[in-house]
Amino acid sequence: MQAHEELVRIRPVREAPLAVWLAYYRRSVSLYEYAELAEIDRGHHHECLYCAERERQSAEEVATRIRAEGSK
Repeated sequence: MQAHEELVRIRPVREAPLAVWLAYYRRSVSLYEYAELAEIDRGHHHECLYCAERERQSAEEVATRIRAEGSK
């Protein structure tokens, strides 16, 4: 829960550049995937893995948008 609260606290504003969002999502993935976090808090193990996957998908969507804008 502390990890989630910290990520909410540092979440970029909606209008932030895509590069800022990409960095945020990648940081989120690394935090949620951090092996010890999922193992230490066994009650939220599956939630951590779910959140990591969700953030990974968001990061990929943003990376795709960045690539698309770069090819214009």
